[in-house]
Amino acid sequence: MKKLDFETIKFELKENGIGIITLNRPEKLNAISFQMEEELHECLDNLMINLDCRVLIFKGEGRAFCAGTDLNEGIILNTKKTPEGYEKFYYLNTEPLKKKIYHQWRISQLYVKMRKISQPIIACIQGAAVGGGFGFAMAADIRIASEDAKFINGSINIGLSGADVGGSYFLPRLIGQSRATEILLTGRAVGGREAEKIGLVCKLAEKDKLLDSAIEMAKNLLTKSPLGLRMTKQAINLSLDSPSLENILQFENSSIVVTLSSNDVKEASSAFFQKRNPKYPLR
Repeated sequence: MKKLDFETIKFELKENGIGIITLNRPEKLNAISFQMEEELHECLDNLMINLDCRVLIFKGEGRAFCAGTDLNEGIILNTKKTPEGYEKFYYLNTEPLKKKIYHQWRISQLYVKMRKISQPIIACIQGAAVGGGFGFAMAADIRIASEDAKFINGSINIGLSGADVGGSYFLPRLIGQSRATEILLTGRAVGGREAEKIGLVCKLAEKDKLLDSAIEMAKNLLTKSPLGLRMTKQAINLSLDSPSLENILQFENSSIVVTLSSNDVKEASSAFFQKRNPKYPLR
C-alpha cells in the first residue's frame, strides 16, 4: 500500500496488520470538512485492496469523536458561486440545489465503503458523535465508548430529516426499531452507559484507555484467519438484508468451503494440536 499523507486525518499501519484511522481536526471537534471527506475516500479506497491491513481502528483526535458536518463549510452549499480555494471539490462547481445533491451523494458513500472494506472496523468513541460522526460509529463493526460519549442524531435538531447517512438503516438493526425510532426522532443525546445498556456499544472503557482497549481487541482478531475474518464480515453484511435463511446459508456454506481450502486452516489445525497460537501470514 502506498504511503498516505493527509491533513485532516491520519493513517497508521502497524507491522502486525492493525491499521488506525484518526480524524484529525481536534480544534473543530473533528467536524467533517470537504477535505476530510475526500481524504477518507482516498484512504478507504486504498484499504479496499490492501491485504496488509487486517483490522482497522477508527477514532478521533482530542476530546470528541466527530461533531458531524462542518456547518461553516456547509454554508457554501447554499452559495451560487464557489469560494476561492474550493474549486477542487468538483461537486461545488454548480448551482446550489445540485451542490447539495452531489455533496450528499459523496459523503454518504463513505458509509458504504466502511461496510465494503473487508477489514473489521473497531470504532473508539469519546465525547460527541453527532450526525455524520454518529454515522461513522454505526457503520463500524464494533464500538467501544467512554462514559462521556454522546451519540446524537443531529440532523433532526436543525430542521432536516432525521434519516441521514445511513442512520435509519443501521440503528434499527443495531438496537431494534422502537428504540431507534425514538432516538432518530428526538435527536436526544445517548450517553455511554445507556449506549452499552441498549447494545449500541459492546464495551465501555476509560477515556484515556480507549485506544488500548481497541488494540487489545484488534490483537485478538489477529489470532483468527485473515480470510476467515474477511468472509465473516461479508456474511454479516449480506445477512442484514437476506430475504431468507436459505439464502444466507448458501453463502455461509460457500465461505466455509473456500476457507477450508486455504492454508490458514492448515496453520490453525497445526496450532491447535501443538497447543500454540496460530501464526497466520499478514496476507
